[in-house]
Amino acid sequence: MAHRVDAIAQALGARFEGDGTLAVSGASEPSSAKAGQIALAMDPKYAAGLAEGEARVAMLWEDADFSAFDLDAAIFVPRPRLAMAGLSKVFDPGPEIAPGIHPSAVIDPSAEIGEGAAIGPFTYIGRGVKIGAQARISAQVFIAEGVQIGDDALIHSGARIMSYVRIGDRFICNPNAVLGGDGFSFVTPEKSGVEEIRNTVGKREEIHAQHWTRIHSLGTVIIGDDVEIGANATVDRGTVRATKIGNGTKLDNLVCVGHNVQIGDDCMMCGQVGIAGSVKIGNRVVLGGQTGVSDNIFIGDDVIAGGSTKIFTNAPAGRVLLGSPAVKMETQVEIQKSIRRLPRLFAQFADLRKTVAELRDNKGTE
Repeated sequence: MAHRVDAIAQALGARFEGDGTLAVSGASEPSSAKAGQIALAMDPKYAAGLAEGEARVAMLWEDADFSAFDLDAAIFVPRPRLAMAGLSKVFDPGPEIAPGIHPSAVIDPSAEIGEGAAIGPFTYIGRGVKIGAQARISAQVFIAEGVQIGDDALIHSGARIMSYVRIGDRFICNPNAVLGGDGFSFVTPEKSGVEEIRNTVGKREEIHAQHWTRIHSLGTVIIGDDVEIGANATVDRGTVRATKIGNGTKLDNLVCVGHNVQIGDDCMMCGQVGIAGSVKIGNRVVLGGQTGVSDNIFIGDDVIAGGSTKIFTNAPAGRVLLGSPAVKMETQVEIQKSIRRLPRLFAQFADLRKTVAELRDNKGTE
């Protein structure tokens, strides 16, 4: 679908120059842009590509000289990545889901489907489910009994939402995510080896057989408004209380959230983050890819952890963490610098040993 330049600028809250009636049907890098596309040259380093492509319209940085480029129109943006968010929304049609309810969908008679909702083929919606207005549910989605989903949801194919999960408005769920699966919680009749080494910090007195008994998950999952769950991500239900995810929080692909975890508002959990059970996470926390969080700890507001960080203890608000085990980022940088210096230090030490040995030998011969 094509959009006029003036309409795009209005949607982005940006100014434009040139012919605002021109229409574009997509976006591209400057050097490969076609005539009907808008070229993304939002930084001076991409400007040279405009001459190589065929675009007549471009998005430029705020103070760019429009007359210096052979363009018919341009939109000027002060914050490129924010502009990309708006532009991508304009051009993204989302999955093709026909209006209404597909004949092959299986919907329990007690389910309540909001006005304007679209439900794709081979989707199952269980007893007592409530789905809000304008929700879009793709093919082969499973929604178990008692689930509540707010308005304007978008649920992609293969998602599994288990019983009594409660979800707010404007929810996005990517393919094959599982929400509300049972928590990974087991106990042994006697004290287990894991419990022992937690107390002794690794020392074991006696190793004996142990058998795991399942602790069933009686809680559920509660998800706020404007939450997005990535493909193949999992959020386990709580043991007794609910696992919770706050408003505006985003989970990337393959994120694992354990039972009883409490995540605040506007957090971001990048790919392959693993959060063990009963962790409490504050607001606006960012965990880089493959960050691991040990169970039963607290992470304060505004904590940022770099990729592959392993957090084993409580993290105070505002702390920037890196490494395994996690330490302040500046401390980890100094640790890495020191490690890189080790070969040189070993060589210097070897020279010193040689010098000392020679001095000792010379003294012995006097």
